[in-house]
Amino acid sequence: MNAADRIRQTISAWPGVSEAPHRFGGIEFRYAGKELGHLHEDRLADLPFPRSVRDQLVADGEAEPHHIYPDSGWVSVWIRKEEDVDRIIRLFRMQYDRLVKKVGQSEQTD
Repeated sequence: MNAADRIRQTISAWPGVSEAPHRFGGIEFRYAGKELGHLHEDRLADLPFPRSVRDQLVADGEAEPHHIYPDSGWVSVWIRKEEDVDRIIRLFRMQYDRLVKKVGQSEQTD
């Protein structure tokens, strides 16, 4: 199984996650109408985070600033070795858990 298939299989198994073609190519993962991030085949993953989280991920060496929009909250992770696949799955899980919590809080206030 290649890197993209392993990432897709893992993320798509999480409750409420859907996938669809991304407008700039690749596969986009969504939860509750929000993009978790997207995957450009076996090359690259891009994920949106709040700027403070993005800054910490970059400072910790977990991700790089987005390859096209480096001043945004987005991060990029290049897939170069097996450890990168595990890191990408961890980052998608971090984003997923953040959105699950946010949606749950929103439903409590409705």
